[in-house]
Amino acid sequence: MPKMLFALIALLLFASPVPAATVGDDGLHKQDWFAITFRDIAEDIEAAREEGKRLALVFEQRGCIYCRKMHEEILSDPEVREFIEAHFKVVQYNMFGDEEVTDLDGDVLTEKTAARKWGYVFTPTIVFLPEEAAEGASVAEAAVATMPGAFGKWTFLNMFRWVSEKGYETEEHFQKYHARIIEELRREGRLDAE
Repeated sequence: MPKMLFALIALLLFASPVPAATVGDDGLHKQDWFAITFRDIAEDIEAAREEGKRLALVFEQRGCIYCRKMHEEILSDPEVREFIEAHFKVVQYNMFGDEEVTDLDGDVLTEKTAARKWGYVFTPTIVFLPEEAAEGASVAEAAVATMPGAFGKWTFLNMFRWVSEKGYETEEHFQKYHARIIEELRREGRLDAE
């Protein structure tokens, strides 16, 4: 018994903790792996592509309990975080912010006017952009998928996987993809509460 107790204590002491999200001056939760850019969407798409990744924009707001939950419960999960970090360049937007944004169609906006123009009203909202910038289209028109609101781990992760696998170009709608993956997880005994 003492050996088992010692092993448990050692595991707790030396386990590498997942870094917690911090809260910035703007009141938004921050991940150290979120990209800081000049918010020129076409440039960000190209930079992501050069890194072998896709661009995802995440709209949040100060005091959003669902954003906090996303950061503390979903993005802190190593499986979720590692997949997103490996496949996506994520840029955070403040739904009511004043930072300058250049849309794909060339319009120069603030974060808040961009959110209104693109029709994003929920936080968090994650917008997935194509691999190459669509000239003349706005972000909302060019987006290959949008995830409005907060979801559990598997819905959240499966949406990133579906976009990464270009499911939007296939006949398998996201809901069908998600149901198939959930069934596979059940068979493997890996499904936790969703």
